[in-house]
Amino acid sequence: MSASPSHPLELRPASENDVPLLLFFIRKLAEYERLPSEVTATEELLRENFFGQRRYAEAVFAYADGAPVGFAIFFHNFSTYAGRPGIYLEDLFVDPELRGHGIGRALLRYLEDLAVERGCAHVQWAVLDWNERAIGFYRRLGAVALDDWTLYRLKIR
Repeated sequence: MSASPSHPLELRPASENDVPLLLFFIRKLAEYERLPSEVTATEELLRENFFGQRRYAEAVFAYADGAPVGFAIFFHNFSTYAGRPGIYLEDLFVDPELRGHGIGRALLRYLEDLAVERGCAHVQWAVLDWNERAIGFYRRLGAVALDDWTLYRLKIR
C-alpha cells in the first residue's frame, strides 16, 4: 500500500470519532520509540483534551488506499521574539513499512500550510537523538537543528 496517482494520499483532521484510532497510533509510536510502558493515555483523556471544552491539541491522519497509515499531533506555542504563535509538532508517525512514500512529507506540508493560514511564525519539534532516519528526513526537508537549546521537562505529579 502506498500513495500513488491511482491511490492518492488523503489527509484528514481528527474528529471525536477518531479517538480510538488516535490511541492506536499513539501506542504504535510508543512501540517504535521503545517506550510502550510510558503510554498512560486513555480514550477518555484524549477525548477530553482534543475535543473537550478546552482543546489542548489537534491531530491529522494520513490515509493511503483508504487505510490510516500515519498521523501527527500538534498544538500552538508562542514565539516571544516574533510576537506570533507557532505550531509545535508533538508527534509524527508513519507506519514503518510505508516510509519513503511521501507520507511524512505530506503531513509536515499540511502543518506548514496550517501555520501560514493561522499566521504562525514557525513549526518546530524535537526528535530523539538516536533516530538518525528521522533526523536525515528533517534535514532533507530543510529543517534546522537548534543545537544551542536543550529541552527540559518538569514532570507534574
